[in-house]
Amino acid sequence: MSTNGADFLNLLRYTVITLFEWLGLRSGPQISEYQEETLMAITRWDPFREVVALQNRVNSLFREINDGEDPVAAASFVPAVDIYEDTQKVVLKLEVPGIDQKDLDVRVENHTLTVKGERKFEAEEKEQNFHRIERRYGSFFRAFTLPSTVDTENVAASYNAGVLKLELAKKPEAQPKQIKINVQQAA
Repeated sequence: MSTNGADFLNLLRYTVITLFEWLGLRSGPQISEYQEETLMAITRWDPFREVVALQNRVNSLFREINDGEDPVAAASFVPAVDIYEDTQKVVLKLEVPGIDQKDLDVRVENHTLTVKGERKFEAEEKEQNFHRIERRYGSFFRAFTLPSTVDTENVAASYNAGVLKLELAKKPEAQPKQIKINVQQAA
């Protein structure tokens, strides 16, 4: 191995050791820098062993965060949205299948449109023997900053086939106007 390759491996090992010490993963007796430099020259370094240890530590951190929470509730979702506009209005379409209209809350405050909702896991289905659950459950929150051209007093909402459609009319002064051009004849 070339000198540059060995220097790189030593630098990489030192960086990983520093990271592990920062995370509190270093175990065993502490050694001095002189002893560490000596060991670096003789000890065979296995990068995958340390990466696996780091992965295990990160996994345990996530397990600690989710302790005591229902795994279904922890896996919340964010509904997809399409936003488009024409000359008269701005339209948002949110995919919210399986959510009752009463579980949706749409508000406009200070030129910010917020949509909140919750998809509930049916209690009678909890008794079933599921093989896989891929649909997301829980509450969601989406916020959209509206342009100043939108009339916040003129908002229409409709819900059809799991799609929430919000139509926000533009202010009359923001809508395009056609201007007639007068052509003068040369005398």
